[in-house]
Amino acid sequence: MALAIVTDEMWKKVVKFNRDIAEEFLEQQQHLSPQTLKQYRSGLRQFFWFIKERCANRELHKLKPKDALLFQNYLINAGLSSSAIKFKRSAVSSLCGYMELYYDDEYPRFKNIYTRAIPAVPLNKIHKKEPLTPDELIKLSDELERRGEHQKLAYIWFTYMTGCRRAEAIQLRKEVVTYAKARDKKDNQKDYYVTHEIRAKGRGKEGKVRVFQFDDKAMYYLRRWIEVRGEDDCEAVFVYKRKGKVEPLSLTAFNDWCTDTFTEIVGRRVHPHLFRSSRATNLVVYEGKSLESAGALLGHNSTETTKIYVVKDDSDDIDDVFN
Repeated sequence: MALAIVTDEMWKKVVKFNRDIAEEFLEQQQHLSPQTLKQYRSGLRQFFWFIKERCANRELHKLKPKDALLFQNYLINAGLSSSAIKFKRSAVSSLCGYMELYYDDEYPRFKNIYTRAIPAVPLNKIHKKEPLTPDELIKLSDELERRGEHQKLAYIWFTYMTGCRRAEAIQLRKEVVTYAKARDKKDNQKDYYVTHEIRAKGRGKEGKVRVFQFDDKAMYYLRRWIEVRGEDDCEAVFVYKRKGKVEPLSLTAFNDWCTDTFTEIVGRRVHPHLFRSSRATNLVVYEGKSLESAGALLGHNSTETTKIYVVKDDSDDIDDVFN
């Protein structure tokens, strides 16, 4: 069971106090990235819609820990992942902390409804991390080629070669297909292309702004997709067409591609972040590159982070113990 998206019309039915305190709180969270802020807004709206439907639309300062437990159990029964539930719990708890701090004079008896008495969210089954092998990537690419899925081909090769995340890929502008290969300080040509600046994952509203490197193969598929797509006014590379309009894809579209198409072709679960782990693993395991090189491509500050992404078969290391 998926949670309902709380529309503006639904939101108007939530008691005014809860709407006002949620919006006031969100206005004070401008240090968060736009994507995190969007998730906070969605989480709080879903919480207060639940309160409206199940808890008589009571105002936040009248809620108790049992209401928090009811909401958490509702999320569990809805089939949300443990990480998604923890995020929504964190959003509500942060709002409660805000109210405790700034509305103490008006509601001195109010306390955060997420107390230690609320049990921790049980962990979901964790899927085994299995990066895509070079052969699986070729299998996926060949089948998409056969189906004429040009945009999906551009996505998998750009995402794989750069090791970028969904929120980074969605920022790619089609101007990149006009770029020449990068050059060093002595004007010598490199063997790769460099994107425009993209906001990558990082703390704060601005995050970590960086460029991404990709090869001839990714550029070939990007250029072919833009050529097939034709002329339009949308600057984004990855788009959808609706009623004659071309608009940037949503992040969930990449999940849908992985679930509905890539998983079926490969024969096992594929998700957007798997391309990042696959790139790191294949660079180190199959191509013999160093952790430092893989980490530089992925934008890591430490090889300790890169190690998390690299999945190795340790059987050879064990064999060495007994040789």
